[in-house]
Amino acid sequence: MDLIQIVVLAVMQGLTEFLPISSSAHLILVPVLTGWRDQGLAFDVAVHLGTLVAIVWYFRQELVVMAREWVASLRGGAGTLNSRLAWWVLWGTVPAGLAGLAFKDFIETELRSPLVIATTTILFGLLLWWADQRGKRKRDEYSLGWRDVLLIGCAQALALIPGTSRSGITMTAGLALGLTREGAARFSFLLSIPIILLAGGVETLDLVRGEGSVEWTALLLGTLFSAVSAYLCVHWFLKLLERMGMLPFVIYRLLLGMFLFLVFL
Repeated sequence: MDLIQIVVLAVMQGLTEFLPISSSAHLILVPVLTGWRDQGLAFDVAVHLGTLVAIVWYFRQELVVMAREWVASLRGGAGTLNSRLAWWVLWGTVPAGLAGLAFKDFIETELRSPLVIATTTILFGLLLWWADQRGKRKRDEYSLGWRDVLLIGCAQALALIPGTSRSGITMTAGLALGLTREGAARFSFLLSIPIILLAGGVETLDLVRGEGSVEWTALLLGTLFSAVSAYLCVHWFLKLLERMGMLPFVIYRLLLGMFLFLVFL
């Protein structure tokens, strides 16, 4: 991999992991549209590690409190808003984890085509717009109940289909359930931590079982660039979200989907 390919793919991963526009779709499409050879599993692991580092660092203070109060709840302490939120993040991960184990091979072999990505990009973009317009936007992430978490978790499982966008579909579900834009985004970002850990663990196992040389310089640079771009993305997205809403991302998804139909039909 040359430096341009490393930077483009790493920054693309860092931005699209948390924006509601699908990171998996972009990582699949960029090599197809540019003619670059596939970046390989090791690089995918590296850039996912970068986004994990970014989101953990951004929410480090909240995560420390959540972890401390979650451990206290295990020891029989009184439940708190933070311990409950920690439980919701864990339980919200279960549907996607089960779906990933059941359908991983099918999705990787049958659903990675540009036309599938074009369809899901448009379909779930319109659904995001509907939820943003119709949602009451009166609740924060601490107000979630177990039914809300189950619905958001099941929505996250749909993100295994390329083009859906994990952050996009979980924000869509959150908005539809009445969360504010910031509340939906914050819960989506917290929910990304265990799912990125699980996905990275599965990819790492596949990597260990495989054969081939490893370009360590490319991996280190990919991790660095994806971490920096992801951190900046989360920071500015949360600052600007209430002001700009979801419409810019919906328009981008519609344009991208129509472009893919024109190119690949």
